[in-house]
Formats: sequence, C-alpha cells, structure tokens
Amino acid sequence: MNEWEWQLLEDKCPADSFEIMGVKVRKGGRVKLRPRDGGDIFDIALTGKIAVVESIEQDYEGKLHVCVVVDDDPGRDIGLMRQPGHRFFFAASEVEPVPADEQVTEVPGKRILIAGIGNIFLADDGFGVEVAGRLANCVFPAGVRIADFGIRGFDLAYALMEGYETTILLDAYPGDGQGEPGTLFVVEPDWKELSSPATRPGLIEPHAMNPLNVLRMATSMGGQLKRVLLVGCVPATLGPEEGQIGLSEPVTAAVDEAVKLVNSLVTRILAGEFPAKK
Repeated sequence: MNEWEWQLLEDKCPADSFEIMGVKVRKGGRVKLRPRDGGDIFDIALTGKIAVVESIEQDYEGKLHVCVVVDDDPGRDIGLMRQPGHRFFFAASEVEPVPADEQVTEVPGKRILIAGIGNIFLADDGFGVEVAGRLANCVFPAGVRIADFGIRGFDLAYALMEGYETTILLDAYPGDGQGEPGTLFVVEPDWKELSSPATRPGLIEPHAMNPLNVLRMATSMGGQLKRVLLVGCVPATLGPEEGQIGLSEPVTAAVDEAVKLVNSLVTRILAGEFPAKK
C-alpha cells in the first residue's frame, strides 16, 4: 500500500453498521459465517459458526470488512489483549444475521471474573494460582470466567476493563494480621481509599502483582469497575530469599475450603443474594 492509498484509508469514516438481508447489523451483533467458495481455508473452516461483530472496517475503496470473534473460540475472552489469531475478517456479503430463535440471551449484569494471582515461586504467594487451577475443573454457568493471571498485572488490568459485574480476586493476603496461617476471608476494597488523590497510584511491576495497584491502573485507563471482592488466605511463609515452590501445610489445607467458598459466592451472586440484604 502506497502513501496515497494510506491517505485515502485515513480519510474514511468508520462504519457503525451495515445492512445484510434487510437487517441492520451493528458492533456487538451476532452473525452466522458464510465464507465464499474458494476462499481462505481457515475462513472456510468457520462456515456455519456463530460469531460476534467486534468492529466494522472500511478500506480505501469503500469496501466493508466485518471483524468477528467466534463464539466457541477458547481464546475469545482474552479481552483487549486478544491476539490477531482470535479475530477474523469477512466481507459483509459473507455473513448473515443470526435468526431470533438462535440468539443467545445473556442475563445482564451477571458476568463474573475469577482471577487467581500470585507468584508460585514464593511459597504461599501461589495460593491464588492453586485455587484458580482447582476451580478450572469445576462447572460454572455461562458468563463466569476463571483465569490464572499469576504475576501478569497488565493482563489483569486489561481484563478488568471488560465490564464484569463482579470480579473475585484470589490471593495470599495477611488481612488485618490477626488470623492464623491458612485463615480465609472475603473483603471488598475501599473505593474511597483507592480513588483518593492522596493515594499514590503505583506502577505494575513485571515480576510482582499488587492487587490494589492493578485496580488503580484499570480505573486510570477508564475501566468502570463494579464489585470487586478479594478472597484472601493468610500465608505462613513466602519462602527463603532464593524462592520456594509449594504451599505450606496450613495454606494447602485451606485450598479445598477456598474452592467451596468461591463456589458459594458465585451461586449467591448469580441468585442476587450477595451482598446480603439488610
């Protein structure tokens, strides 16, 4: 593409919708993929798949290209960090609106992110990662996402911007310092303290994870955080200076209870029973 073509492309106004089969389709709409015969083999493999329109692009010739994310793509929830391999482009003529009887109705305001965080090389700091791994083997309703973020603070910050109604962070945390190692608790961050001008914003370190710093970063980038809960476990040790793999005995014993606690929280949240009505 030469400089003149780039200029033409930059002058094009982004399209917010297009019409196909007499139906107007917008960003966020659901379509069925119908790639043309003789097209790319990867596109043809998606024939008949249901996808969500992520954007509508217009090239310098005015032709529309529909960027979609396929429903059953296991990487569709990577969010703003999604790599190009999880986006597919089709001509407007290669998609069709999803019939009403095939639409999937999502319950608004019920999406939950369960995020395991921590460093597995620092003994009990790996608590959240271990619990997330156990939860990954559980069956949850649609709209509940479980992810092991480890020490990837930037990835978690971007995920928090996806508009989850509730985020449950799993982490080794001393709480008020009164509990014995292995003690579990659920706390909700003080948003007034988090957004206070006197509170130093802090940076996300590439080899560490500070939950409050991640929350601050997400809000500073425009994320509209709703309810955030921390399921914490009092650690017994973070290991020696050279590191340590494996949880201590009391924290290991708390993992199964933490799995039950999170399952209970999810059930109560989806039923509208959390927080408890006064």
